[in-house]
This record gives sequence, structure tokens and C-alpha cells, in this order.
Amino acid sequence: MTVPGRRSSTFTRLLRYGFTDPSGSERLLGSPHLAELQSSPVLLDALGATADPDLALLGLVRLTEAQPDAEQRRMLLDTLLASKPLRDRLLGVLGASEALADHLARHPGDWHALVTYEASDLHPGVEEFERGLASAADPVELRVAYRRCLLSIAARDVCGTTDVAQAAAELADLATATLRAAVAIARADAPDDDALCRLAVIAMGKCGGHELNYVSDVDVIFVAAAAEGAEEGKALQAATRLASHMMRICSETTVEGTIWPVDANLRPEGRNGPLVRTMASHLAYYQRWAKTWEFQALLKARPVAGDPDLGREYVETLAPLVWQASERENFVPDVQKMRRRVVDAIPMAELERELKLGPGGLRDVEFAVQLLQLVHGRGDSSLRSGSTLEALGALAAGGYVGRADAAQLDEAYRFLRSMEHRIQLYRLRRTHLVPEDEADLRRLGRSLGLRAEPVTELNRAWRRHSAAVRRLHEKLFYRPLLDAVAQLAPGETRLSADAARERLVALGYNDPTAALRHLEALASGVSRKAAIQRTLLPVLLGWFADSADPDAGLLGFRKVSDALGKTPWYLRLLRDEGAAAENLARVLSAGRLAPDLLMRAPEAVALLGDPRGLEPRDHAHLEQEILAAVGRADDAEQAVAAARGVRRRELFRTAAADLIRSYGTEEHPAEVDPGALVDRVGGAVSDLTAATLAGTLRAVVRQGWGDELPTRFAIIGMGRFGGHELGYGSDADVLFVHEPREGVDEQEATKAARAVVAEMRRLLEIPSQDPPLLIDTDLRPEGKNGPLVRTLKSYEAYYRRWSHVWESQALLRAEPVAGDEDLGRRFVDMIASLRYPAEGLGDDAVREIRRLKARMETERLPRGADPNLHAKLGRGGLSDVEWTVQLMQLQHGWVEPGLRTTRTREALRAAQAAGLISTEDAAVLDEAWVLATRVRNAVMLVRGRAGDTFPSEGRELAAVGRYLGYGPGLVGDLLDDYRRVTRRARAVVEELFYGA
Repeated sequence: MTVPGRRSSTFTRLLRYGFTDPSGSERLLGSPHLAELQSSPVLLDALGATADPDLALLGLVRLTEAQPDAEQRRMLLDTLLASKPLRDRLLGVLGASEALADHLARHPGDWHALVTYEASDLHPGVEEFERGLASAADPVELRVAYRRCLLSIAARDVCGTTDVAQAAAELADLATATLRAAVAIARADAPDDDALCRLAVIAMGKCGGHELNYVSDVDVIFVAAAAEGAEEGKALQAATRLASHMMRICSETTVEGTIWPVDANLRPEGRNGPLVRTMASHLAYYQRWAKTWEFQALLKARPVAGDPDLGREYVETLAPLVWQASERENFVPDVQKMRRRVVDAIPMAELERELKLGPGGLRDVEFAVQLLQLVHGRGDSSLRSGSTLEALGALAAGGYVGRADAAQLDEAYRFLRSMEHRIQLYRLRRTHLVPEDEADLRRLGRSLGLRAEPVTELNRAWRRHSAAVRRLHEKLFYRPLLDAVAQLAPGETRLSADAARERLVALGYNDPTAALRHLEALASGVSRKAAIQRTLLPVLLGWFADSADPDAGLLGFRKVSDALGKTPWYLRLLRDEGAAAENLARVLSAGRLAPDLLMRAPEAVALLGDPRGLEPRDHAHLEQEILAAVGRADDAEQAVAAARGVRRRELFRTAAADLIRSYGTEEHPAEVDPGALVDRVGGAVSDLTAATLAGTLRAVVRQGWGDELPTRFAIIGMGRFGGHELGYGSDADVLFVHEPREGVDEQEATKAARAVVAEMRRLLEIPSQDPPLLIDTDLRPEGKNGPLVRTLKSYEAYYRRWSHVWESQALLRAEPVAGDEDLGRRFVDMIASLRYPAEGLGDDAVREIRRLKARMETERLPRGADPNLHAKLGRGGLSDVEWTVQLMQLQHGWVEPGLRTTRTREALRAAQAAGLISTEDAAVLDEAWVLATRVRNAVMLVRGRAGDTFPSEGRELAAVGRYLGYGPGLVGDLLDDYRRVTRRARAVVEELFYGA
């Protein structure tokens, strides 16, 4: 008798055995049918060994209650106590699968399927499963027989009699037997159709690869031929009816549920193509239309049901095409597209719990193995296995992947597949998500043999194996490339030079011979430097291959390494600072500008490892550094060289940050707001240009006049410079203004000012390793015919008397950038009435602006340029948007303070806030302006020289696309999107600017 308030001894024992609800389980043990066994240590030991003792006990109670009579109940319990194999199998299944416990409760005699323990029972094949399904004459009976066979597979699996690969193979064999049974039922139901045709069922995917899950779509392809004497058209119709009926037999829900969906969407043309084709039709499609992924899918093709000769003919006919896929013209971009994860389709809340598609998941392993099979299987038939683990072993044996890497990947894949199996087994539902509930995680951990702290141990093991897959996914491709050119450990197999070249071509390298030469130079030898390079290069090569120009990335890395290899910090930085190596790979393979800047001062690579190294420096700090460098120089040329050196480093910082934020990294996704990227680049380059001009002005004045020039001197930024919108390839549009100091003759002051301007331009354009800074003064009064520099009074007199409306428009962007601050401020005050005229513009002035714009569109667009793709002067491009915004500023700036800004996007927001443009139209113009600006920046980054049109060369265009967020093979989408965005912008311009 238990004292009230005190726990019974049974309660305590149940806790020790791993029950989480000992009170409920104690009641179950006391139920009439189990009462005599409630103290049996044999039963409690067996229950405690299951994944979920509470669930196993509940299932056992339900099974005993479901027995038809006392005799059957006694047989069950006696056998349970007497036969350890049955006890382990039955309770193991009941503790792991609620769904199979439901099946046993509905079919209480099926426990007998677990009694047999013969050697042949340990690893049954298709024939054994066919015998198990032989009695099924209709879909309902087939489901019951299928579950009975599944029960035996699950029992061997949870007891450890079979490993995960054997269990997956048994599931595939059971699926094969089930498909054959379904075909037989369909034939029996339609003998006339059966007589007209030969039908073969080809398994694809995991079923074809002999590695099926507990619950998975079974992918198939159908091939048919006419029976002797039958007409082909009628035979195909008959075969289609048989195939459809077979799919329904397996897929439809009955009183016994469903088996699994039969999915035929891997067939030619997918769900839009005919369900059944002839052999000739299949062959014609694959020869002419198939995409790379379709050949990848055919790696696992296996005839499983129907006419065996026809199925064999299908596989033998198409196999040569599979192994020629790597020679196809679009293989590399197709592979790059396939390598980019499909995680975008996974809800963010589920991404970290996704076993199959998430980072470090099963798909990573499967894809890597299949890609290597496609690349190397052409010349090595040992690699032609549909099984992921068998193929991985063959790749290791042939030297295509490192043995240690393959072993680690094999272990990780087996663990992840075991998790997937146990998760699906519980309710027999198709899922790849790791559960969140504590009880589910506990059962999952215990089912995998983790008993001490099942949840903690499970999470630790899962993360460890997932991290191993992520790390090895890249090494798998690239480590053997290094082994091909480096000294190997004893017993390792070397990848041949031809195989290494094949792999490099498949991964996007245009010149594999040169790539191997670079790898040999970087990684061969026994030095510490070479050892670190061998650690870094597998990952770097993967990042290079993910770009539009892997060859350039590898060449650039070799150049930087040659320049910095002897410095103690360089390789240590790349090895120890996680972001530095990936950042460097992105920068080196994204185009010419950033690598060119880096090659001139390789030590700037240190910026890539500093968490704040890619943040733009503000104008004050830049000017302070440049002025200090100028002050230390011996003469003006040295001073300006120092200023240009700072400019080079800061241009690299800006370009590197722009590229890295545009591409994204493993730790930080790409910037989602392209406007923020444009603003950051425009502000950084404009501040840098202003600081460089300030330093150059200081150097010229100091050399020619000492501490003080005889005239006050200011530089006014114009155009994109004044608007803080400079791009990488922009000239600096400026006006020079001066004002004689008190007591200085105006002629003398003007002579000095002209000398300053001439010397500044000369110094900034001296050929050197640094990019030139070109000064453009064409927006000055009288244009190219006017003096380069004027006094403030001369500007005032000119603008008062001679100014044209285009000059008022140009002055909208005027902002002091260097020199005498007071003079610059007074210049801006002087032009206020010109750029923001009281009462706005008159009709004549508006017509003149429109006339000038129309003339510019017809005369300034380069000959042969596509007006729909010219970023500056094309339809809906920069000029369209800027002139529309500037017209609103000229008309309404006098009354709307928000419009009094030199910045296009800021003025556009102010116009929208003032009700001068709708929110929708403002968004259209802003999107087009940002996109066109990014196109110009991209062209400069990729080609190393300025341009307003998309490159015509394929790799360069692909690189522009990658910078703009378009993956491999999507440049067509880029151009279509550009046309669409700018077409919409042009419609707004027609309405707002031209008044159409």
C-alpha cells in the first residue's frame, strides 16, 4: 500500500527507466491485460531501451486490447516475454512510431511479422517484399501489406540490425515491389490496354538511387512501346491509362490511408509534357532540349517495374548522354545556378531546422557528389552509381576527393539521414524539419542512441555534422585540385592533370592550365606559407567559382600573395580573421577596378579583416589625413602624390565595401536596399574627391606663395560632385572662384588664381600608378570659351546680365567643396535667386529647358547606342530623372525649402512630400535613377574604365549582373528588368517633364 502523498516504488522505478509520465504509465501497466507483467524487469528493461518508453507502453496496451480473443492475447504476451528479438523489435517500433502503432491497433495480427528472425530476414530484397505483397488484390489490401513490410524494415532499423544505408535500400526495394504490385493490379483491371502496349517504369531520385526515405514522393518516368501488331498511337494511349491508374493505386487516400505520391514531374517537359513517351521520343528530347539538371536527375535512373527489357533499353540508351553532359555549352552556368542554394524558398523561421535544403544539409552532400560524378564519370565508369554513399566511396577510391574528407562527409551524411528517418518514422509524414518540441527532440535523440542528455547531445551532434558538411562541401571540389599539384601523403591517390583540368572547366575556369599553374605556385612545397595556402585555397577557390570570373580571382590572389607572401601578417590575417579571406575572394573576382587598386598598394588588404575597415571615412578625417600628408612632403609633386595615394586606398575601401555588400557573404547577406549602396558610394567618393582637391590646393599654394595666396580661393562642386553622387568613373565638375585680398591688385590676384588652377590640373593628371582625378570646368560661364577662374563679382555680373536657363539649372547642384569657406558660402548665397527664382520659371524658360533636353537626346547619344540601355542619356535613365527633378526645383524651390538641395534623391523625396509628384511616380523615378547609377558603377568596377552602357562581352556582362544581384545565367533577366524599370520611368518623365 502506498502512503498518501508518497510516490510508489513503481513510480520511482519508471522514472529510472526513462518514462516521462510515470503516473500515466503506472496506470497503463495496471490495466487488466498487463497487470501480471507490471513488475516484470524483462518488460521494463525492454521499454526503457526504446526511444519513448511512454509511447511504447501505450502502443503495447492498445495492441493487447486489440487482440481478437484471450488466446491471441496470451500468445502475444508469452512470445513477448520469451523472445528477445520480438521484444526488441516490437517495443522498438512502438516507441519510435505512433503511426505504426496505429497500424498494429487496426491489424493486431501483424505483430507476427516481427517474430521471424532468420538470416534471410535480416536483409530482405525485392523478391522477399514481392512475396509479402503477393496477396494484395486491390489498393486497400496493398496498403495493409505495404505497412506490414514497412513494419519489419522499421524494426530492423530501430534495433540497429541494419544501418541507415541498408534501411534506405530496403525502403527502395519495398517501393520497387509496391510499384510492381500496382502495375499488376492496373493490368488486371484493364487487360485490353495491357495487351496493346509494353510499359516500363523507371525509378528516379532517391528510389532510383536505392536510398529512399520512410515517407517520400517516389519519382518515376514512364517509357512505352507498342505490342506486336498494335498501332503506336493507340499503344501510347493505353500505356498512359495504365500509368495513370498505377499512380492512383499508390497515391490515392483510402480507408487505409495512402502509400506515397508517385511523382512523374522529372519526365521530359515536366508536368506540361506527356506522361508516357516512346523510347525514340525520350531520346530526341534529351538530345535536343534537356537541361543540365535533367541529366543530373538521370544519374539515378533505374528500371523497377513493367517490361524489364524496355526499362533496360531506356537506361542503356540514355546513359551515354548523361556522361557527356559536362561537355555541353551551358554546363558551367547551369552548374553555378544549381549550386546556388534553394534556401530562398524556405521560410526564414524554418531555415535553421531544415535538414535537407538548409546550409550544411543533405542536399549539399548530394549535389556535390552528383556534380563530381558528372564531371569525372565520363572517363571513369566506377563512379556511375545512383547511391550517394557508394558514389562518395568511389570518388575517394579514385582520388577525386580526399579520403579523410570523404570519410567525414560519409559520417555526417549518415547521421543527418538517420535524423531524417527517425523524424519521418514517428508519424509517417513527409518532413525534413527538426522538431522544436522538447519531447519530440528527446525521443529523436534517444532513437539515435543518445541517452544521457538526449536533447543537448542531439543538438550538439547535429550542429557538428552540419558544420562539417558546410566546411567539406567546398573542400570536396577543390582540395583534390591542390593535391594534383602538391606532394601527397603516402597512400593518397592523386587527381590526374586531365581530371583536374576537367573539374576546373566544370567550375567555370576558362584557362584551367593557367589555374593549375597558379595553384602549383601557391601551394607546392613544404614551407609554412605553402601549408597555410593549402588550408585557405579550397575555400577561396569555391568563392572564386561563385563569381563571374574565377580565373581573374585566382590570378589576383596569386599576385597579392606574391607581393605580400613574406609579410608575417598577410596569411595569418586570411587564416584567422574569418571575414578577410571571403572578402578578398569577392573583391578579386568581381572585376578589374578593385584588384587594380589593390595591386598598387597590396597592404590595403588589411582593411578586409578589420570589422570597421570597410566603413567609409567622413570628410573631416579624410581632409585631415591628406593635409597632414601634404604638410610632410618636400614639394608639390610629392604632396599631390601622397594625396593621390590616400585617394587610391580610400577608393579601394569604397569599392571593396560596395562589392562585398552587393554580393553578400556567408555571415552577412547582400544589402537589400540598392539605394543605400548608391548613397554610400556617392557620398564616399564625393568626400574623397573634395579632400583630394583640398590637399592639392594646399600643396600648390604652399609651393608658390607660402602660407597665403594673394586672393581668397574656393572650389565649387557641380553636377554629381556637388550632389554627392560621384561614381567610380566620374570626373570632378567644378567652378573656381576667387576674391582679391585687401590691398591686392585684381590683375595680380587673377594671375595667381589662374596659376593655381593650371598647376592643380597638371599635378592631378601626372601619369602615375594612382588613378587620375580629372577636373571638368565646362559648366563655367561661357563654357569652354570662358576663363577658368573668375572673381565673385565677375560671376555675379555675368549671371545678372548673361545667364541662360541651363546655367540656372546647372547651379542647382553647386556646393562649396574646398578652399575658402566664407567665399564658398557667399558664392552660394549669390546664386540663390538664380537657381530658385522667385515665382518659379516662366513658360518660355520651361519650353527652353524642354527643347534643350530633346536636343540632347538626339545629338549626344553615341552613334549605335541602344537608347533603351544607355544608363545616362537613354530613355528613363539618369538624365531623364535628373532633369525632371530639377525642373520641379526651378519651378517650386522658391516656395518649398525641401527642394533646395543639391541631391537628386533628396529633392525627389521633398517633391513627393510637397505633393508635386505622387508617391507611386516618385518611387518609379527613384528606382530607375538608382538602377542606372548602379549600372554605371558596375561597369567601372568590372571593366576598370567608365561606361554608360552594358558590356557586350559575356563575362563582363555576367559580372555586372552578379553585382546587381542576378545569379549565373540570368543576364537576360537583368536586361529585361532594366528595360522595364526605365520604360516606366520614361512614362513618368513624359507626363511630368514634357507635359504629355
